[in-house]
Amino acid sequence: MRPSKSRGAALLLSLWALFLLAALVMSWALNIDSRLNISGSENRILEAQAMAASGAEVAMAPAIKPNSPNLQGKFGPRQSYSVRITGEGGRLNINWLVAGENPARIEMLRQYLELKGIELNERDRMIDCLLDWVDPDDLVRLNGAEASEGYQPANALLVRIDELKKVKGWETFTSAPSWDEEFTLNSTGPVDMAWAPRDVLRALPGFTDAMVERFLQLRAGPDGKDGTADDTVFKNLDEIRAALGLTPEQFRELSPFVSFKDPVLRIVSTGRSSDITRVIQLVFRRAGLTPQLITWKEF
Repeated sequence: MRPSKSRGAALLLSLWALFLLAALVMSWALNIDSRLNISGSENRILEAQAMAASGAEVAMAPAIKPNSPNLQGKFGPRQSYSVRITGEGGRLNINWLVAGENPARIEMLRQYLELKGIELNERDRMIDCLLDWVDPDDLVRLNGAEASEGYQPANALLVRIDELKKVKGWETFTSAPSWDEEFTLNSTGPVDMAWAPRDVLRALPGFTDAMVERFLQLRAGPDGKDGTADDTVFKNLDEIRAALGLTPEQFRELSPFVSFKDPVLRIVSTGRSSDITRVIQLVFRRAGLTPQLITWKEF
């Protein structure tokens, strides 16, 4: 009986060893498969980033226009880029609005916030706190806020748009999605009529809703989209004045607040590799043959 028991024990040990070996092989195979998947995903991320960078480089070329077909590119069955160019001057330059505390410019910001649904007391709070944040003194405005425990205004103009998140009174506004889409610090200042969106135009002094809608329809052309082939091409501000239906005298009052073809542009380049997407957003100044890069963000 003893030899039989020994053989049985040996068989059990052999089976156990085979089980362990099979488990090790399965674990090794799963690990290799996982590493291959990770490696493939990392390669697609790099490819998507490369596509986004390629699109951005193409868009900065001096000859490229917002409606250029070169802003769409495809390489093979799975790699591509898509780029959108917009004028940075169409956005409200916060530093330009508050610098020097020009009442008419501050009123533009107040009007814009009203259009965004901000009620009167909250608007007053936001603007006074922003003015206290950027001015060099420690005098508190009626609805403002200066240095206190846990709060320290910069006493200087904004360095980044995200800095608005630190300003008292702006917490709710800056927590909304895409709250900064119509703000900038990088334009020359006055609103670029070639690119200003609806609410920015409505914030300009003397603009009525009917005037804004008529101008937007004319500017965008039949497809209703700015930056496409059917857009109305204005040659100068006087043509825009005529499109708005304003007399030279009426437009003269508006002229300190508007511009035309601001040289600062924004590029949003989306690169794709299979199911992976990467985006590069940059702001640059188009000056001669060499673009001047101002900001570059990847996400």
